[in-house]
Amino acid sequence: MRLRSDIFVSAITRRVFSRGDTAAVLRKGSEAAGAIFIRQRTRDGQERLFGPAPQSLVTAEEEGGRLFECRLSSSDADAIDAALAREIRFDPDCWVVELETQDVSDLFETIKPDG
Repeated sequence: MRLRSDIFVSAITRRVFSRGDTAAVLRKGSEAAGAIFIRQRTRDGQERLFGPAPQSLVTAEEEGGRLFECRLSSSDADAIDAALAREIRFDPDCWVVELETQDVSDLFETIKPDG
């Protein structure tokens, strides 16, 4: 069974705060099943945007969990803002979480770049 979106977001923000970094919920979506987009800001000013991985890439082992893909990497704030605006127009029930941390590898699962 998949965790509700609000619980998943709460868990990520708590983990980020526990290691001394910063997190903020920029947009609250549907509590039960809203799509989650994660905006990562690093110390060097670069940003990455993670969004839900396409269902066609989810294997049977990963079913029930949340799997993300990197949608934009090493981007500036304007590119991330534009991408998020498109996603919000498409799905107004989505969540947007901002993390100010160097490493997100232990916070959520991502698909491999080669699929």
